[in-house]
Amino acid sequence: MKRFLPIAALAAALPFAANAAEGLSYNYLEGGYSASKSDIAPVNRDVDSDGWSIRGSAAFAPNFHAFGDYTRESVDRSPLDRDQWRLGVGYNHELSQRTDLLTRVAYQKLDFGHGFNADGYSVEVGARSALLPALEGYALAGYEDLDNGFDSEFYGRLGAQWKFNQNFGVAGDVKLIKGGDTQWFVGPRLTW
Repeated sequence: MKRFLPIAALAAALPFAANAAEGLSYNYLEGGYSASKSDIAPVNRDVDSDGWSIRGSAAFAPNFHAFGDYTRESVDRSPLDRDQWRLGVGYNHELSQRTDLLTRVAYQKLDFGHGFNADGYSVEVGARSALLPALEGYALAGYEDLDNGFDSEFYGRLGAQWKFNQNFGVAGDVKLIKGGDTQWFVGPRLTW
């Protein structure tokens, strides 16, 4: 009887201890080039900017991960810089051997300097999949709500990573925001 109880407890916990789908890791660090094209709602002006981003994620439980990113871009024909960061928590649930359902919630801040800033939150849901042994991709639908006169918007996010080996690859991401705003990123990724 003493041996049966630990085995029964382990068997009962198995459905709740699922890990990421095969070929996917939620432990990574990436950095690279970023660019944005935005209509800044409070001043009704198109703004192009480019610069760099650093992003990361760390799994802290079988189905949960913390993530964050920071972007610093210089606004074209302006003395302003565009700083944007977000910190959040994600949940992944294996749908098939190679695909995860992915949900995320984050606090985010946008700052152009000179008191021109906003903060708020975002939520995302979608799928992430190991499409080929060296290629993974994801598609997410999201919503972000910012204060200080910035529009709250729905958006779509598409991304991919080409893996050179188990630990190194190159990643890309494009965020298409309702109303025509676009943000994109490309750079190397270290996965562990």
